[in-house]
Amino acid sequence: MSQTDSETSKEVHFRPPSKQDGAGILKLVHDLGVLDSNSAYAYMLIGEHHADSSVVAEIDGRLVGFITAYILPRHPDIVFVWQVGVSKDGRGYGLATRMLFEILKRPACFDVHYLDTTIGPSNEPSQALFRGLARRLDTYVEERELFGSDLFGDFDDEEHESEILFRIGPFDAKTVRGALPE
Repeated sequence: MSQTDSETSKEVHFRPPSKQDGAGILKLVHDLGVLDSNSAYAYMLIGEHHADSSVVAEIDGRLVGFITAYILPRHPDIVFVWQVGVSKDGRGYGLATRMLFEILKRPACFDVHYLDTTIGPSNEPSQALFRGLARRLDTYVEERELFGSDLFGDFDDEEHESEILFRIGPFDAKTVRGALPE
């Protein structure tokens, strides 16, 4: 589905990722410099196994954003958002919020009532994004530590922050449709 942004007239195209997007997503992760980098193989697997619950955004055929997410096998009413990335060229379009809604409105998420993600305590932009999503869905955000910093080990010189679980919900497909961004 293509959408035209009223502010810029550039067309933003959203689609499920494919395995062919793995290297491009990895490049965007490296270019951003703020996300934990995984292998191209991991991003290829997202495109191969979790395309229905993940999304890429393109402008003029260039990858400018992505969300990797999956529905929890033991809890099919929860979608877990693993990573959100928006390039410098993709900023100013509200892409992160629009991509979240692009996922939530898909048939794969019709039975989803909660969205989980983890966010480091210093990542205020992501906290604002997901708190804003909860407001748009007129629901709650529960926050608790999921992974303490001690679990990450010392494989590099920097200590990894704890990861705080943000659980947003409950909501339903009707609520999602009513809250879609324009």
